[in-house]
Amino acid sequence: MTEYVDKGNLKVSKNLDNLISEKVCHSIDLTPEAFWGKFEEILNKFSPVNKELLEKRESLQKQIDSWHITNKDKNFDKEAYKDFLKEIGYLLDEGDDFSIETENVDPEISTIAGPQLVVPVMNARFALNAANARWGSLYDALYGTDVISEAGGAERGSAYNSTRGNKVIEFSKKFLDETFPLTSGSFADITAFQVKDGKLQITLADQSQVSIDDDSKFVGFVGTEDNPTGILLKNNNLHMEIQIDRTDNIGSEDPAGIKDVLVESAITTIQDCEDSVAAVDGEDKAQVYENWLGLMKGDLAETFQKNDQTMTRVLNQDRDYLKPEGDSFSLPGRSTLLVRNVGHLMTNPAILDQDGNEVFEGIMDAMFTIAIAKHDLLNTGTTINSKTKSIYIVKPKMHGPEEVKFTCDLFAAVESALGLEPLTVKIGIMDEERRTTVNLKECIRIAKDRVIFINTGFLDRTGDEIHTSIEAGPMIKKSEMKQQTWINAYENWNVDTGLETGFKGKAQIGKGMWAMPDEMLAMYEGKTNHPEAGANCAWVPSPTAATLHALHYHQISVSKVQENLLTQQKADLDDILEIPLLKNPDSLTSDEIQSELDNNAQGILGYVVRWIDQGVGCSKVPDINNIGLMEDRATCRISSQHIANWLLHGLCDESQVIETMKKMAVVVDQQNSGDPKYIPMAPNFDGEAFKAACALVLEGRNQPSGYTEPILHSKRLDFKAQ
Repeated sequence: MTEYVDKGNLKVSKNLDNLISEKVCHSIDLTPEAFWGKFEEILNKFSPVNKELLEKRESLQKQIDSWHITNKDKNFDKEAYKDFLKEIGYLLDEGDDFSIETENVDPEISTIAGPQLVVPVMNARFALNAANARWGSLYDALYGTDVISEAGGAERGSAYNSTRGNKVIEFSKKFLDETFPLTSGSFADITAFQVKDGKLQITLADQSQVSIDDDSKFVGFVGTEDNPTGILLKNNNLHMEIQIDRTDNIGSEDPAGIKDVLVESAITTIQDCEDSVAAVDGEDKAQVYENWLGLMKGDLAETFQKNDQTMTRVLNQDRDYLKPEGDSFSLPGRSTLLVRNVGHLMTNPAILDQDGNEVFEGIMDAMFTIAIAKHDLLNTGTTINSKTKSIYIVKPKMHGPEEVKFTCDLFAAVESALGLEPLTVKIGIMDEERRTTVNLKECIRIAKDRVIFINTGFLDRTGDEIHTSIEAGPMIKKSEMKQQTWINAYENWNVDTGLETGFKGKAQIGKGMWAMPDEMLAMYEGKTNHPEAGANCAWVPSPTAATLHALHYHQISVSKVQENLLTQQKADLDDILEIPLLKNPDSLTSDEIQSELDNNAQGILGYVVRWIDQGVGCSKVPDINNIGLMEDRATCRISSQHIANWLLHGLCDESQVIETMKKMAVVVDQQNSGDPKYIPMAPNFDGEAFKAACALVLEGRNQPSGYTEPILHSKRLDFKAQ
């Protein structure tokens, strides 16, 4: 039961009040009384506008539903459909060309292309792992994943396998040869490194002296000129450090004493308050904000048990080097952090207004995360996140330019309340709702002096695609969605629009998550498509994946790709508006329908049962074929909306859905049988998790924009109350 304290006309969770009073306001020139007073003013100003924006979403959706119902038996007329969308204010006319004007952006966001992590900030250990993933061991990333084959005696095991290790070293040195070619010879032939007169001198096995072909790629070293312990190389704005230690187990066997290759990996990390967390009350939100505070002050620490050892994780410090000429310098030891606030939809019982109503969580996130990030701007802690004195907030699930304007106005009000310079707070616009996609240029225009990020999110965007056009007819199978006209046009449109509005060299254009954390060979072979598409960051599911994906940004110059794209024709809006309907629903067999239901139901249950019963917002969930997939609310949104769509159009009925849920609950119980915290759903099927999964489907047609949050939050609160 939440314990509240009175703060003006607000009732505030005691957990949050303690955090503000004892930790947040300290050192940022603000009393707790002033904080709560200013927050109440912001709530009073912005809550009515927030409510109106949500009402407009519902109004537009009802009009779109009505249009599809009215035109159901006619041949689809795209021009008439577009005219209708313009008439109701869903599709806006594009204005004149412009270029974004955002200033004071750190190079990690403006000019360095590389991997991006998204991590639940509510989990301190994960948050620290991600923040520390700026640098990763290439040897470890290769040795521990399927990028290196186990054939020929190279199996992974508990003990070190030198056959496998040799394959890792061979792969790494071949990559170095391709990225930093020598004037002659190979990295496999090197016996010694030295620095002479500001240049890298390399000795080969035949005693010949060579260097790297492009001297400018040698940018620093560790140790002494005659006996360096690290050689720092740079390509496409990214660093690699060849680490040398002849006393190391690996280094002692290497002709040059190389023990590892350290790769600059996760350039940026989104610390997430949204889809990957399950924060439903004041206790949860206090944990979210306290971890963010620890990251901003640099003092977050987490102690845990691993292999019968007690370990404490803290933030890495910066890395020190000497320039080739001998002057000292340092490179960031941590990923540059952005924070993802929640969207406009949800309220949270952490704070109640003067009428006893829950306040909008998005307004709360803005005030709290910005106040906390002020610690970084004032250097009150031991680390620095933004050297340009900026705060980076990613804002998800906005529908069109009006909602982007609301967010920008809200950030400006919080800046004023907290005594920050105007435009300190930058915005990342997640292009994951269709009304934002089709109006993306105008969304960016609204935020042209704050925007630092746009990205595509296939999962949420597909969920919104299904819900927006839910009355148009039954949708294609979920597995076929990525091959559809609209999705390819959407992915290209996002990049094209970003480049058209001046993002090159100023802001990030991002791509979505690789969802299979155990399938790293497939990722290494396939995720080149993101930098090749002109995206200067893309999401990966782990620090290891970040290290492997970083290799792609050495192989591909995103800057050059973007230059080429600027000369090409923009993607077609008509293609984006191509609704992914089944061409011939009657051709589906009963087995095909059941298979699709099984797959969707298993995914929903596998995710929801951990969300409701354990408060886990994102985790690796085995799919129906026992392949581990990273699941969050976005994947749940697709699966639940897909079944809701088929249910609406009669491809299945409610009894079949319930029976499928029960059948798949047994499967999910078996998949989680090794988890001592797990609460089985079968055989009673009366727990909050099972009820939530069924509600997501059976009530999915009427959920706002098809979102899962209202049902998940409600059932999680019911579970916690028990």
